[in-house]
Amino acid sequence: MANQKIIEQKAKQVDTIAEQIKDASSVVWFEYRGLTVGETDTLRKALKSNDSYFKVYKNSLVKRALDKLNIDLDDHMNGPKAIAFSKDAIAPIKVLSDFAKEHEALELKVGIVDGEITPIETLKELASIPSKDGLLTMFASGLMEHVRNMAICLDLHSKNLEENN
Repeated sequence: MANQKIIEQKAKQVDTIAEQIKDASSVVWFEYRGLTVGETDTLRKALKSNDSYFKVYKNSLVKRALDKLNIDLDDHMNGPKAIAFSKDAIAPIKVLSDFAKEHEALELKVGIVDGEITPIETLKELASIPSKDGLLTMFASGLMEHVRNMAICLDLHSKNLEENN
């Protein structure tokens, strides 16, 4: 029979995992086997710079945490996986996707984005979305184009009025 202390430790860890999943806007499962220690450190730093992090837990503990949250990812709980967590819905997906382009050993599997189970195809689509800053820059550029065009029109109109007077 298992030691009561060990059972309590595992229950705490299940609660911690469930809390991390619940608190995160984005949770991404990925395979990491084949990455060197240096590559793993680089990935950790890249995630950290985007206010994200990853952990490796036993699948049995993760499954219990998911069961506690009524989330069914049993099909994806085979083999060792790491889990990336973030308050930002897109940041870890972009970081992991970019890292996977350079390191074939890393492979995205499934995610939970804003409480919804997200398959790999959707993760790939989300990875192609520009960052929030990029989107704001694109929006501002679009607005500036209209202001510039209006300034050109007003300038041409004022020159036309001067020529007619």
